[in-house]
Amino acid sequence: MYNLDIATIAIIAANVLVSMKGFNDTTFFERYKFSIGAIKAGQKERMATSGFLHVDVSHLLFNMLTLYFFAGVVINWFGTTQFLIIYAVSLIGGSLLALSFHKDEPYYSAVGASGAVTGILYAAILLQPTMQLGIMFIPIPVPAYVVGIGYLLYSIYGMKKRLGNIGHTAHFGGAIGGYACTLLFMPSLLQTETLMVGLLALPIILLFVLGRMGKI
Repeated sequence: MYNLDIATIAIIAANVLVSMKGFNDTTFFERYKFSIGAIKAGQKERMATSGFLHVDVSHLLFNMLTLYFFAGVVINWFGTTQFLIIYAVSLIGGSLLALSFHKDEPYYSAVGASGAVTGILYAAILLQPTMQLGIMFIPIPVPAYVVGIGYLLYSIYGMKKRLGNIGHTAHFGGAIGGYACTLLFMPSLLQTETLMVGLLALPIILLFVLGRMGKI
């Protein structure tokens, strides 16, 4: 669909190199992973470095493939610089939401580019909400906005139920970062895609409402 941009190559390379180092060096992995206790003790850099570490090759491959498929959409609309800004903001946004949600869990830890990649995914969906996406086990393509809304609703459920060894909170925080940056860079979407902007905001509003009510 799109040519592979140098920025995408650089991000994938950074993730591969740092993750490979982590695979082979437990001390390195433990020092730079996301850890509530360590971050609260002052090691704030973990909020960024954890986004380049992965648990195993399949975890790394899944995130990099998702980035590969959707990075081009964002770069095609915004260019390299704004794409990198969205990636960085989404990465930190995922860490900030995870820090807030798990602040009373000192032993909570996580790694992965999922927050940043989800931000790119959500930005791409906001820019092209009607593009058709193929979903595993679903025989027909699904509109991107349906996938985006469904994914965040599932993330809320995962956060509430603590489902699996998955950083649902980081995914959601990343999506918020991607959504906010996209509207900041292209506020005209509020007029041209008003319905989609509103629909894609619904899970974000729901999360904050549930949070204020103490339901999550």
